[in-house]
This record gives sequence, structure tokens and C-alpha cells, in this order.
Amino acid sequence: MKFSIVIPLYNKAPYISDTLASVLAQSFTDFEVIVVDDGSTDGGAELVSFITDPRVRLVRQANAGVSAARNHGIALAQGEWVAFLDADDWHHPDYLETLAWVQARCPGADTVASDYLPVPDTLDMWPPRWPEMPRSPDIELIADLPRRWMASPTLCTSAVSVRRARLLRMQPCFPPGESHGEDLDLWFRLAEQAPVALVHAPLMAYRLAVEGSLSSGHAPLAMPPFLQRMEQRALAGAMPLARRGSALWLVAQYQLTLARQALAAGSRREGWAWLLKARRAAAGKRWWLTAAMALFMPGPLVRNWQRWRVRRTVHAASPVEAG
Repeated sequence: MKFSIVIPLYNKAPYISDTLASVLAQSFTDFEVIVVDDGSTDGGAELVSFITDPRVRLVRQANAGVSAARNHGIALAQGEWVAFLDADDWHHPDYLETLAWVQARCPGADTVASDYLPVPDTLDMWPPRWPEMPRSPDIELIADLPRRWMASPTLCTSAVSVRRARLLRMQPCFPPGESHGEDLDLWFRLAEQAPVALVHAPLMAYRLAVEGSLSSGHAPLAMPPFLQRMEQRALAGAMPLARRGSALWLVAQYQLTLARQALAAGSRREGWAWLLKARRAAAGKRWWLTAAMALFMPGPLVRNWQRWRVRRTVHAASPVEAG
């Protein structure tokens, strides 16, 4: 079997039927679907149980979080490759066929992914309005994922497939108990071991969440666990030497983001603390711009500037435009 598609399900009853329909409509048919119900209470698992296609398997577990659900699905997978799909996202009909095409052309890559298409979170947007797909899309072979990530976010969970043999050696693949950045943790660790092949065609659609905004309050700021572990691996020499510099630079860029968030919340002292932690990025203009903010800009002005940056980033995030 070529593919195992792992779908973690938790209270996504309004979406799961369309998500599964996108899988069952694939032009490439050598696959299985493993839906891991993580203790749903909204009837979504029952909708899955009504599907009679023998390629779809429903397994249940007590609620343990998305990481545990994905790890459970990996353990049950029989395919050569494991593809991930969230229960409210959709795959283009040629998604698996294109991944198989890329895998054959990039045998050294253990992770193969596609571009993705953001779609407004409304029920009447199914099926997605796919743009015209190129017959032979470009393939980007990424050897340094942190450096590539600084240019633009690169991988989205529902548009990623990984060689099962590699995943089995890394179990538990997704950090148990984590639900923020747990996917990025795995992608970066995978990229430290083998190149990532990214095909530039938007073959997955994901629902856009309500556009976020900066809170006027001030919650404690902290580094995400996946970046803390990345920094530890780099400092301990547990990743290839060629990757350490870019990994530490990526960590420093996030520390600069935390510095700006602290300044926007009116905490200049905390902003300076994060700025000093980000000193590895002092050779870049972003560090000096943040330092200027700490010295001269009042909190409300930093907050308004940050809000403008967030809106600009969200609107520019379409991989179709960025590709």
C-alpha cells in the first residue's frame, strides 16, 4: 500500500464528511484512511462509521489530544507513506497522485509536501475553487528548513506526507500533550535528518480561522516548546553543523517577536529582556528596529504597528501568490 492518511477527529462533525469525500475522490486510489476519534462528543465519529468504503477505518480513543491521536494513527498505518489531514481540511483530487510523482523524483526526501490554499471558514465553500494546476509543477528541495522558513512559512500539516519507516523510528512523533507547534516540532526534526521536497502547487485547502488580533491585555510571553527544543539540539550539537546557525537564527527571530509583543503590551522591561535573549540576531536590521522601538516608541504606537503587520502578513499568506 502506498499511502496511509491519518485524520485526527475531535468535534468536527460539520466538516468531517466533506473532508473524507475529498480523500475518497482521489485519482490515486492505493491508500487507506485512518480516522482517530479523540473522544468526540458531537456525533462526528458516528458520521464516519456510516461510510461503507473499506479503505476507511475508524478507531476510537479517550480524549488525549491531537498529538496522541496522530501518533495512534501512525502506529496503525500500513502504507509506505503517511499523509496527514485535519478533519476540517480538504485535499485536491490529484493530491496523492502528485505526491507519488514527487516521491519518485526525489528518492532522498523522507518528507514530501505541497503548497496549500487558504479558504474562508464557511460551509458553503465546499468544494474549494481550485486554481488551474500546472501539469509538471516545480519541486523545491529544501535542505535547510529553518532558513527556508524565515523566507515564508513552508509546511502545513494537511499538506505533508512522511515515509512511514522514518516515522516509526521517531515515535512518539508528535509531542504528547502538546497542541501548539506540535506539528512544527516534527517537521523541523525530520528536516534535520533528510531533505524536504516541496511541490509548488496548491493541492490542499484549509479553513482560515477568524483573523487574530493582539490582545490589549498582557499574558506571560514564552518560547514555544518546539523552539526551546530546537535551541537545545543546536547548542548540544544534536543536529548537523550546517543547520545550527540557521536554527539559532530562527529562535532569535521568534525572541524578537516576543520582544515586540511585550513592548506592544506596555512592558518595556520585558521587551528589553527578550531583546537581549535575541542577541544572536543583532547583526540584522530587525533587531535594531526592535531596539529603536524599545527606546523611542510608546506602547500604543508599537501595538498599532504590530496589528498592521499581523493583518498584512495574513493577507499576504496565500501560497498561490507566494509561490
